[in-house]
Amino acid sequence: MPYVEEAGLQYHLNIRPGDVGRYVILPGDPKRCKKIAEHFERAELVADSREYVTYTGYLDGEKVSVTSTGIGGPSAAIALEELVKCGADTFIRVGTCGGMDLDVRGGDVVVATGSIRAEGTSREYAPIEFPAVADLRVVNALMKAGENLGYACHAGVVQSKDSFYGQHNPELMPVAGELLSKWDAWLKLGCKASEMESAALFIVASYLRVRCGACFLAVANQEREKAGLPNPVVHDTEAAIKVGVEAIRVLIKEEREKNQTV
Repeated sequence: MPYVEEAGLQYHLNIRPGDVGRYVILPGDPKRCKKIAEHFERAELVADSREYVTYTGYLDGEKVSVTSTGIGGPSAAIALEELVKCGADTFIRVGTCGGMDLDVRGGDVVVATGSIRAEGTSREYAPIEFPAVADLRVVNALMKAGENLGYACHAGVVQSKDSFYGQHNPELMPVAGELLSKWDAWLKLGCKASEMESAALFIVASYLRVRCGACFLAVANQEREKAGLPNPVVHDTEAAIKVGVEAIRVLIKEEREKNQTV
């Protein structure tokens, strides 16, 4: 029996078909939703339930939404599942990350092309051999958006983990050896940054056959600090938000041009 309080109402998000647009931005922090919705036209609060806050408005005449997911893969997967049931099919995760590659500085934007599945949620959807990759069209739109806006954007693989403190204080954990060894491997493989949601979102999106991408503000880079390099700390997420919003505009334009040629 589906977990619904009434017909058509999603159990966690408290939304129905028609409440959201096909394009949805996914921040983690519920308080960030209002800030993102200010970039929309005629935005209205649709639902506020648990960690899930949803606003819907318009961009260039197209209905779009923003829904917060909370922290981590489990709640992000729930949000994606219920949004798809309500008609959404294109998602952009907008959040924060910690830089790993030395080229990534605090304040830069990282666009994920794929994600290391160092978390648990995706394992309940797909065997570990299946890669967590972003939709190519969304990746290209995000990179074009960054170029249009003049932001420093880095495209590449990111790491998704479940334990925030396992990243920042791995030597204190009972499995310190494993964490440190894998972290070193990720660095040697050119991993751009570490965050907590994209692997789950990419895998669930693959399963549901919808499009998903992700961009992140790099708050800082602990590897630059270790190397004695300048390590600015930036908490203002506006750059990543603007890149996400502009990417949706790019996708809307591409979709309209495609439909005109059919």
